[in-house]
Amino acid sequence: MKPQHAPCTVVFDLDGTLIDSAPDLAGALNDLLVQYERPQVRLPDVRTMVGDGAVSLIRRGFGRSGGLDGIPIERLRNRFLALYVDRMTLETSLFPGAEATLHSLHERGCRVALCTNKPVGMAEDILRYFGIRDRFHAVLGGDSLAVRKPDPLHLSVTIERAGGQIGRAVMVGDSNADVKAARHAGVPSIAVSYGYSSDPVESLGADLVADHLDQIPDFLVRLELLG
Repeated sequence: MKPQHAPCTVVFDLDGTLIDSAPDLAGALNDLLVQYERPQVRLPDVRTMVGDGAVSLIRRGFGRSGGLDGIPIERLRNRFLALYVDRMTLETSLFPGAEATLHSLHERGCRVALCTNKPVGMAEDILRYFGIRDRFHAVLGGDSLAVRKPDPLHLSVTIERAGGQIGRAVMVGDSNADVKAARHAGVPSIAVSYGYSSDPVESLGADLVADHLDQIPDFLVRLELLG
């Protein structure tokens, strides 16, 4: 039986879960593709490419027109990040219910953390831009550790730094990387149906599927993490 005196810890992914960042990621990717005289990628297609970090996004974008063709991936990554940092909140928005859900979890005594494959500095800046950084007890990015999602260590360290316990935590995300990290860390997962997964969300194997963020508190009750 889970120790009911311990607060629950809710770990969120960022892109495709709390924020709709695809328009700005697509803008930066397409600017990069144009610089290398490659065809641009449509926004709906970019939505299915997001979630595994900048390198994967670049490989997928260039993969539609012959691959990297010998261009060093680190050069492309650095250029992409420089393009993205200049516009990362230009068209990005919070998903409906994000602020209210974070407030509700705070009011219920939950610890809240962020575990994203986005560079941590960018993640911190985005949270501050939307005025929600103070809701998070810990923020870890793809460059915070030597590993990142789907490696379960990324998630377990995030929970630890938030002051939480593995047995009283849940992962909320939109991708296979989120669900896989949770499964191997021994943590239940909630997948959101509106995110960027290229696979049907029902096929990811999450414990629960949410169509809206305001369902999260009720789902925590179902998982016996809230009374």
